[in-house]
Amino acid sequence: MSENKRTVASPSSASVSSTASRYRRSSLQKTPVPRGGIAMARNTKDAAASPKPVKESGNVQDDKLVEMINTTIVDRSPSVQWDDVAGLDGAKQALLEMVILPAKRRDLFTGLRRPARGLLLFGPPGNGKTMLAKAVASESQATFFNVSASSLTSKWVGEAEKLVKTLFQVAISRQPSVIFMDEIDSIMSTRSISENEASRRLKSEFLIQFDGVTSNPDDLVIVIGATNKPQELDDAVLRRLVKRIYVPLPDSKVRTLLFKTKLKSQPHSLSSSDIGKIVRETEGYSGSDLQALCEEAAMMPIRELGADILTIQANKVRPLRYDDFRKSMAVIRPSLSKSKWEELERWNSEFGSN
Repeated sequence: MSENKRTVASPSSASVSSTASRYRRSSLQKTPVPRGGIAMARNTKDAAASPKPVKESGNVQDDKLVEMINTTIVDRSPSVQWDDVAGLDGAKQALLEMVILPAKRRDLFTGLRRPARGLLLFGPPGNGKTMLAKAVASESQATFFNVSASSLTSKWVGEAEKLVKTLFQVAISRQPSVIFMDEIDSIMSTRSISENEASRRLKSEFLIQFDGVTSNPDDLVIVIGATNKPQELDDAVLRRLVKRIYVPLPDSKVRTLLFKTKLKSQPHSLSSSDIGKIVRETEGYSGSDLQALCEEAAMMPIRELGADILTIQANKVRPLRYDDFRKSMAVIRPSLSKSKWEELERWNSEFGSN
């Protein structure tokens, strides 16, 4: 009996063994191992299980960069007109010749009359440099790019240079264009050996795209930079910013115009002699300082109301007086020291266009 069992068991195991071997052969034929052996197959399997992010390349990457640049275009008008900018006649004339007139009459501004491609607005902070750029965006028919350091920098190595290149390509495709770089010294400061390599490459790409061998002089793309530290700009950047307009502290005429403009919408009892006194006493104030002074003076009648502020009618509040401005001058002081003012004056006499 035991022998019969052994006899029956033996052919059964052989049959199973042969069936298994045939199955293994057929499975190997259907799923061949890729070149590189089992190690590559394991790597492929691991990659499928836990995929790593792959950096975009080609057209997809280009579209992404173009979209990033398109976000810097000021599509909506900032609603700042020329008349809103008091004084600064030299800067207005330069912008008129460089941006507004060539955009409207391109046929006249050719050859030697071709407008300069670079303009630098420099001077103490708070005197209307950025407001001039807003007025250009409103008055001109050009595409206006508002570029800052954050829009040209990237965590990816090499992407900052591509962004600069894409910026100029988009500006050329949408010309006439204006590229405005506020606080340009934060991006285009003097190159040094110790600075970051990515920063050096960004500056080099900007210089190449602005006025390199690939640039076309017939393209109407204007670069406007604004800074209160022109002495920190790279020499190559200064060479490309041909016109350098000094935006100084407001003189007595401009201060008078500013005060009259601010007081138009505010009830006051100031005479012409009172305004003249305020103008003389605010020597050294910037435009933003004068704005803050007017706002502080306007609060003086409100502070006198005390508990009545909740019940009094708006037309019952007393008008502004000269004393309100006198008290406000003790709170709002000039923001620019005389040494910095003199330094900018010296730089203007050496490098400025006016």
